[in-house]
Amino acid sequence: MQKNFSVIFSIITVFSAFILYAQNPEIGKNPRYCNPLPMVINPGGNAAGDVTVIKENGKYYMFCTGGGAWISDDIVNWTFQRVENVPIAPHVVKYNGSFYMCGNDGPLFKADNPLGPYTSLGEWKNTPDVAGGWNEPFDMDIFIDDDNTPYLYYPGRGVSGIYAVQLDPNDLTKFVGKVKHLFKFDSNHIWERYGEMNEYTDVAWIEGPWMQKHNGTYYLQYSASGTQWKTYAEGYYTSKSPLGPFTYAPNNPLLRKTEGIVTGPAHGSIVEGPDGNLWQFYTIVLSNPPGGRRIGMDRIKFDENGNMSVEVTETPQLAPSPNFNVSNGNSGSLPVTINKIKSMNTLSKFSSEQPGRFAAYATDNSNGTCWEPEPGDNSPSLTIELSPATRFDVVQLFNIDAARLMFSSGDRWSSRSANSEFIYKFKIEVSMDGDNFTTALDQTKNNISRNTIFEEISPVKCRFVRLTITNWPKSVPLSIIEFTVFGKPAASLPANVPIPGNN
Repeated sequence: MQKNFSVIFSIITVFSAFILYAQNPEIGKNPRYCNPLPMVINPGGNAAGDVTVIKENGKYYMFCTGGGAWISDDIVNWTFQRVENVPIAPHVVKYNGSFYMCGNDGPLFKADNPLGPYTSLGEWKNTPDVAGGWNEPFDMDIFIDDDNTPYLYYPGRGVSGIYAVQLDPNDLTKFVGKVKHLFKFDSNHIWERYGEMNEYTDVAWIEGPWMQKHNGTYYLQYSASGTQWKTYAEGYYTSKSPLGPFTYAPNNPLLRKTEGIVTGPAHGSIVEGPDGNLWQFYTIVLSNPPGGRRIGMDRIKFDENGNMSVEVTETPQLAPSPNFNVSNGNSGSLPVTINKIKSMNTLSKFSSEQPGRFAAYATDNSNGTCWEPEPGDNSPSLTIELSPATRFDVVQLFNIDAARLMFSSGDRWSSRSANSEFIYKFKIEVSMDGDNFTTALDQTKNNISRNTIFEEISPVKCRFVRLTITNWPKSVPLSIIEFTVFGKPAASLPANVPIPGNN
């Protein structure tokens, strides 16, 4: 009896420890992600927005404007796979054992697996003219309902809005029945309006539909005001039928962010993550270069009334995991380098800068500026004092635990990046006194092509952080949009503590 009790007690202890672990993920042990996602770029593929992610046999497949596909087991770490015939704004869906791909101004393709090869089924048939809302099709979404009925959702032009039609189950290029006009631009929805201040009261571009069914409700997402603006955002309508009528959601817009690193979130897709929850993927619109685009993702939540919500994030978040389920993925790590390369931070310094491409732009929390070192600077570096700037302040120390680097590739969507590699090599060092540095992250042998990088750092306490770029692609100027170090406040020291070598 005593032995059985010990066994039961041990099982309960292990189970309790698992529950505690599941509820309390730890930085450094549990994977995190940070937007924009650090997507691999290879000749033939650039993750340049208009993102569709599907799940098949436990793996995830991503398709984007810019060509190619990406594969993942966890929706955090993606490997590139070249795929032919990927159009602009690609959409991929599985239907009756086959995979169908469509996109802008092209035919419908079919394949036996997500990575192809895809063969053309020809142009769409029996399609309406401009008056009906469709001409040179784009931003299409094929939705398969629970009863296996296929539907097509697509935008008209400009303010026209979103249309839908049932598809022929034996030939997805054919329409069945009449096209339904679901909704159009509404000037009362200020976020839908054109412009960086949504100032165009009668102009908009409604696009990027995505249909998702959840708990018996149809959620139809769409994007506005246009992919050239940082006000690009995403909203949704709901219905109890795939063809409507649809009701404008009371908490719109669903995705909108106009300041910081992640701006213009819209035109995306929804997929069930490894944690069993729904995840929103979306396009990020940058200001550098104007209209430049990256990829982001975040958790989807539903309230008691069935309203969908997504918090757009740009700090390290807990990745989805089958081992734990969290409603709020914020890991608590803050940016600790923002605006700390300025004249008042006398102990911060840099190796060189070009006129109008100041070193301070590398830490200004903006995706519209960049730091460019002088052409002859063969080892560009930034040394950042994390502490407050005056001798009257206490000296604040931080435990840093991650870093993000964003580089400008010099093009908007795909023309250069899709045919180039962008391999950046660098190291990050830390110091307590500003003189003696140790390496916290060594990427001097990196061979992965990415224009956005996010790397974990074993938590380390420091007062100074130094970034040194050791190599970069010479096809474009070295242009750093942002360098962000993440961490949490640690100890503090009395004000005006002497720094060796800086007395």
